[in-house]
Amino acid sequence: MKKYLFVDRDGTLIVEPPDQQIDAYAKLALLPGVIPALRRCVEAGYELVMVTNQDGLGTESFPEDRFWGPHRLMLQIFESQGVRFADTLIDRSFAHEGLPTRKPGTGLMRAYLGDDGWSRGASAMVGDRATDIEFADNIGVRGFRLGDGEWDWDAIAHTLCEAPRRAELERTTRETRVRVRVDLDRSADPVVATGLGFFDHMLEQIGKHAGVALTVSCAGDTHIDEHHTVEDCALALGQALRRALGDKRGIGRYGDANEPDAGAAVAITLPMDETLARAALDLSGRPYFVFDGSFPRERVGDLPTELVPHFFRSLCETLGANLHLAVRGDNAHHMVEACFKAVARALRQAIRREGTELPSTKGSL
Repeated sequence: MKKYLFVDRDGTLIVEPPDQQIDAYAKLALLPGVIPALRRCVEAGYELVMVTNQDGLGTESFPEDRFWGPHRLMLQIFESQGVRFADTLIDRSFAHEGLPTRKPGTGLMRAYLGDDGWSRGASAMVGDRATDIEFADNIGVRGFRLGDGEWDWDAIAHTLCEAPRRAELERTTRETRVRVRVDLDRSADPVVATGLGFFDHMLEQIGKHAGVALTVSCAGDTHIDEHHTVEDCALALGQALRRALGDKRGIGRYGDANEPDAGAAVAITLPMDETLARAALDLSGRPYFVFDGSFPRERVGDLPTELVPHFFRSLCETLGANLHLAVRGDNAHHMVEACFKAVARALRQAIRREGTELPSTKGSL
């Protein structure tokens, strides 16, 4: 079945000026990232349909001869870059008229709504206003709103075209409230706030060195001690990672997909000055954790070192991972940080997609 990407014009494809009319060539400016994003969508099989409200087009306040020149130039620019719109739907009415053809009304969409040859579930709408999202709801497709703090063109194309492995969850107990968001197919600066500074720094190592987009926040009972915050963050993170992995088809599983059924993980060995950490990871679905090491002091910053192996044990429980972790050194800070970096690097290899096969002779992970 066909899949459509319905796209607003002003504020979505091109910059909308203060007077909200693109009635001169000098006012025409494309939004950042829009051409490469739409090219990715076209290559992924989307047909593009522009749906735009142009208040009073053809009236004295907005003559047509001022509209079509910049509009056609915009289309020529897009077409020169391999981006062609299969259809352009324009409503000329004013908002006070309340016509059904004006978004979020669906009057312009009668031909599409009467056609069963396209998939509502696979199609989407991109706009910059709340009415665009209402319009998406009215025609039964997913809506993306630019400029809302979450979506830009690159993120929209990533979501539509690359089947991103994402998960977002909240874990709430009487002791903590943890929120985790992960995207395994996109790198981004980690955003972490747990109330424990050094622990935040360690969770940032996981996001950075695993090459994933990671957001973690926790409101915990740190006035009692650090245990609940560290443990519950690990449990929530493991659960989010497992959810994002889905059925695990195509992943490296062990961190190296060359021989996925060899029965032993490929170890990541990571030095940090006098410290050496070694991590071996298997995303087997079976939780098991082995730790070899001892820290020369009880705390690093606000993190008790006894909670370091406990964090990874808890992570393995909900991730369903087998992890062997060993560390030796003299500086406790280096040792803890090397542990988090080594595990993150092992995770980076294990989650990497190599194809579509399930890396197990059992048929499930």
